[in-house]
Amino acid sequence: MNPARLSLRTLRARMRPGESAVILLIVAAGITALSVAGCQRTPPAVEAPAAEAKDKGAPEAEGVTLKPEEIEKAGIRTTALAAVSHAPESTGYALVATRETIAQALADLASAAAVERQSRSALARARSLAGTPGAMPIEVQEAAERQAAVDHAAFVLAERRLSATYGQNAPWKENYNSPLLASLARGDTKLARVTFPLGALGSAVPTKLRLTRIGETQGSKSIDTLAVWGAPADATIPGRSFFAILKGGDVSEGERLIAHAAVGAAESGVVVPYSAAVISGGRYWGYVEEKPGLFVRA
Repeated sequence: MNPARLSLRTLRARMRPGESAVILLIVAAGITALSVAGCQRTPPAVEAPAAEAKDKGAPEAEGVTLKPEEIEKAGIRTTALAAVSHAPESTGYALVATRETIAQALADLASAAAVERQSRSALARARSLAGTPGAMPIEVQEAAERQAAVDHAAFVLAERRLSATYGQNAPWKENYNSPLLASLARGDTKLARVTFPLGALGSAVPTKLRLTRIGETQGSKSIDTLAVWGAPADATIPGRSFFAILKGGDVSEGERLIAHAAVGAAESGVVVPYSAAVISGGRYWGYVEEKPGLFVRA
């Protein structure tokens, strides 16, 4: 977890409406130690009761006041706080499927449908000639009925195989001529299989996922999904699986990604730069410039 996220509520509580808050960026470990020492001065024995009162809710000290030349010499810089809405997330893994698998499944289904149509037409023709001078022998008609039944079973099997592979609640439902399926087979859109750890999401199916590339830095651009639905369980990875459709140009076939799913209500706050986080007393802090030269810990 990004430690900077932990100070959002505290900073939000300190910010007043209309106030232009600016936060310190500590650019060197030495500067961080200097800032902490400036605010965490060890009180003498006579100040112990005052320190206890402060821990119990007494107002904090005014902070640190620095002159412009001291700020420049210390290498301290400030940046405006950016408002953001953040929701807690659960993390899983995603694998982008190759279009060959989808294209092969669609080709098998189309072939089975064509064979079934042909055998059904042959049976209908044989039946229409029954009782006429051009009627087929009974053996031929029975063979046509048997072949039509076999070809229909093959077509139903191809349909059910596609449904079993990509889930019963896929966006195309039973419309296997769907433009979405054709787009996946061409590679214009991509299909990703996403798996989250057991119990991470509860029973809800997320309506949207956010994907990021493995090893990308904090704040990098994420990839949004176009549709999400439940997938059959992955026998190789324990957890709960989903399928997600992505734009074709955003990812590559076979690519592995990190998946993020919101698991709580969004909260409004501010983005604290990672380099501005200071660890003191087992908690995370930032410094807010409330007025020129005055930096208060939050």
